[in-house]
Amino acid sequence: MTVVVGADGSDASCRALRHAARSAAARGARLRVVMAYRPPEWMRARALGPADVEPTPSRPVPACAELEATRRMTEEVIAELRDGTGLPVDVEVVALPGDPADVLGEAARDADELVVGHRGHGAVASLLLGSVALACLLRATCPVTVVPDR
Repeated sequence: MTVVVGADGSDASCRALRHAARSAAARGARLRVVMAYRPPEWMRARALGPADVEPTPSRPVPACAELEATRRMTEEVIAELRDGTGLPVDVEVVALPGDPADVLGEAARDADELVVGHRGHGAVASLLLGSVALACLLRATCPVTVVPDR
């Protein structure tokens, strides 16, 4: 059993991570924290060539502050769970290249649940789902939980 959660270091993804960690612990499942990224060479290639061509990234995992922040955030959430809720069987934090909705959909292909955050931006916009959350709901092959803003 696996619970996949999308994380980008935002407050919304931290709330999603907390929910996913609790869900994984309750199921006795592993937790897979996925951070999607676009390598710099993809941005340069898009500026110079056709939008549907994405070159292979020069390195598989970005050496970036966002990945380290996601790891720290995951460690903090797991530390909170040690105080009573229970822990996921195993925790993995990965960074994968690509569009966030595509990356999360692929990462959750064989998962039992996909968890994503939702960031509201005002009275009207907060009623609507973000593009990543909506794409995950439409494409995922497993149940999707969208954790709302406070």
